[in-house]
Amino acid sequence: MADRLPFGEGSSINKPALFCGLNYQFWKVRMKIFMESLDKGIWDAIENGPFVPKFDKDGSFIEKPWSQWTDSKCKKAKFDCITKNIITSALNSDEFFRVSQCKTSKEMWETLEVTHEGTNEVKRARKHTLIQEYEMFRMLKGETIAEVQKRFTHIINHLMSLNKTFEKEELNIKILKYLDRAWQPKVTAISESKDLISLSMTSLFGKLREHELEMNQLNVQKSEDKHVRSIALKASKHKGKQESSDDSDEENISLLSRKFSKFLKRNHNKDNNKDRYGNKKSNDFNSNNYICFGCGEQGHIKADCLNKSKEKKPSYKDKKGKTKRAYIAWMKMRYHHQVLHQVKMRKQTSA
Repeated sequence: MADRLPFGEGSSINKPALFCGLNYQFWKVRMKIFMESLDKGIWDAIENGPFVPKFDKDGSFIEKPWSQWTDSKCKKAKFDCITKNIITSALNSDEFFRVSQCKTSKEMWETLEVTHEGTNEVKRARKHTLIQEYEMFRMLKGETIAEVQKRFTHIINHLMSLNKTFEKEELNIKILKYLDRAWQPKVTAISESKDLISLSMTSLFGKLREHELEMNQLNVQKSEDKHVRSIALKASKHKGKQESSDDSDEENISLLSRKFSKFLKRNHNKDNNKDRYGNKKSNDFNSNNYICFGCGEQGHIKADCLNKSKEKKPSYKDKKGKTKRAYIAWMKMRYHHQVLHQVKMRKQTSA
């Protein structure tokens, strides 16, 4: 049966909340609401004591005998018994024994107040502490509006239970004045557009929470845009590096091509010179006009020289130099073909 109730244990609309000695302020408010929901006369029995019919006899009031009570007066006097039953039903064993010897419901209620709230001196000291906490109230760093509302309402409710009164304008100004600096534009807008005298504290916190949701949404959008820009920047940097690498490869290929073209042109010129000199030798050859490079005498050439002893043989360095130059030319041609092949493969891979 208890599982079918719309409220959990201790929150039933048919029985009072159980008090175990903790959070008396919460229980006190709930008990008042519960009693008033049953009948106003029940709470009146706590505030003004039990109703006892009396009559005037020689200038003094004497309690009437129960047999002379009317039905309406019996019902009114019965409220005190109902209230005592409600209070004792809401207490655990330890709290029950505190009030078990009390005669009236008012006496029970006052006993619980003094036990858990203290005497008037204790209440006064507690009230001063709460007032100082109220004056020093500030919005903490990173705190949400819901958390601010919870702390502020907790202080106000405790002060009001100690008979401290506040005006709406005072509470609204207090809230707006001590919000974080980031809320200053919204504070100015509310102060100019709303009447702080008639605006309730709940409505004010509702406006602030609405603005907080908008700010959070804008921050999320800003964070997403920043993330997208970061990804785009990284992609552009990677693309720039790839393009610069391709440009560098093209420059190297172009340089090698120019050098290789010069090399081919130089070899081609040598072949042409050789053919030209060879034709001249075959056509206009006259051995009397030449000097031998082997012996240095006039009238023959080196190939027909009889003085082989005077001929200067080619040195090892000359032979080595010619071989080295030929090897270098071959290596340049091979490197050129390798570079062209690598560039071709890289472009196919990227495509």
